[in-house]
Amino acid sequence: MKILLVQCSFIGDTILSTPVISGLKTIYPDARISILTTPVAAGLVENDPLIDEVIRFDKRNRDKGLAGIVRKASELKAKGFDKVYSLHRSYRTALLLYLARIPERIGFSDASLAFLYSRTIVKAPAEHAVMRNLSLLFQDYQSDRLPCDLRLFEPPEDQLSGAARDAVAKLGDTYCVIAPGSAWKTKMWHWQGYARVAEHLIKRGMKVVLLGGGNDSEVCARIASRAGALDLSGKVSLSDTMYLMKHGSLVLCNDSMALHMASAFKKPLVTVFCATSPEFGFGPWQNPNAAVVEDETLDCKPCRRHGSMSCPNKTNACMEVSPDRVIAECDRLLG
Repeated sequence: MKILLVQCSFIGDTILSTPVISGLKTIYPDARISILTTPVAAGLVENDPLIDEVIRFDKRNRDKGLAGIVRKASELKAKGFDKVYSLHRSYRTALLLYLARIPERIGFSDASLAFLYSRTIVKAPAEHAVMRNLSLLFQDYQSDRLPCDLRLFEPPEDQLSGAARDAVAKLGDTYCVIAPGSAWKTKMWHWQGYARVAEHLIKRGMKVVLLGGGNDSEVCARIASRAGALDLSGKVSLSDTMYLMKHGSLVLCNDSMALHMASAFKKPLVTVFCATSPEFGFGPWQNPNAAVVEDETLDCKPCRRHGSMSCPNKTNACMEVSPDRVIAECDRLLG
């Protein structure tokens, strides 16, 4: 049997979807499993031993528009999949899988164009996004017996980029990772707080590396300039980032992809929640070494499920988390 799993959302969502991979292998142990994801997120799953094939869906560029959907559908049809499970709920995905003529198309009932699926599942009202994702499989297997660990596999050191290998040589065995970026401005703790924590960690004798995408370069440059940390934002791949995070001593970040990556590796983690809240199901998952720091006294928080680009009240009050609180959690986890 050939099964396709689809997750073309944000890279943090892809990490929270990885238990579905082991769930599918539990239900269909002899199946060949492929995953359709974005070019950026492909680096998260390409080293997973349970995945036989990673198919990139470049929905923003090469595969955009109706012509791109038709072309990609033809490619999927030629692969002869028997089943597809779609975690992604966009109209584009529903149309793509319908045109691919995959016999069994399973998606969530709240997906756009849900009528194009051959079977729809009502998403479980679980407390965490991991279990909501796994509920796509609950009709096919007993939910309490499905594995629910996050799955990430960093590349071997000889596959790292030159910049990452140089960083490993500079950082040594004891360093902390700070990932201060986010796709949403209201999720970002202010850079001065990160700089203050970085200075403290360096005074403790730790080395500090700043990680993030190209969009995070400005904030990382400010922190690096003040604290003297090593800035790799926009300079290393997602696979490199996994390696550096896996081998670090501590991770400090916002409510972002970095917290899910750190949780997958069970790393000591301090995460600052500004506008959002862990109660929406996107907090650290099964990580006994994680600490959440937030201001729970604000009546306006949380203001959004996923954050936004500006504060609705124009106060940014949720971002004024005390650096001393964050430092205290870092020191506790570092022992």
